[in-house]
Amino acid sequence: MPHGRHRWCSGEPDEVCPRRIHRFLEPCLLLLLHCNEIHGYELLDGLKPFGFEQNPADLSTVYRILRDLEGRGFVQSHWDAGNAGPARRLYQLTEEGDRYLAWWVQDLRATDQVLHHFLDTYNSHMEVHQ
Repeated sequence: MPHGRHRWCSGEPDEVCPRRIHRFLEPCLLLLLHCNEIHGYELLDGLKPFGFEQNPADLSTVYRILRDLEGRGFVQSHWDAGNAGPARRLYQLTEEGDRYLAWWVQDLRATDQVLHHFLDTYNSHMEVHQ
């Protein structure tokens, strides 16, 4: 096995190999909160289209990130006692959180360019060597 926290996957069909990047949870949560005021469990469902269906995010990790974002002023929350069940916390993006999301988008766009350059270079190399 390679050094570090990551493991190489052989590509076998039944092999589980998480693709997600832990830090990618943060911009995904920010985007979901930008769209709506939302409960924690609803955020888990909202993460699925971002690649977290196969390897779901752990609820405790989501809440830890939300608390961190709230502590940094990017998210605010309040208790919602309007439902018949127990009160649940609703999360919402702040103005500062909106600016932080824009920073993430800028950073992800730059990463996207680098990754596309890498993949294009790899594809060109493989075409020559086949």
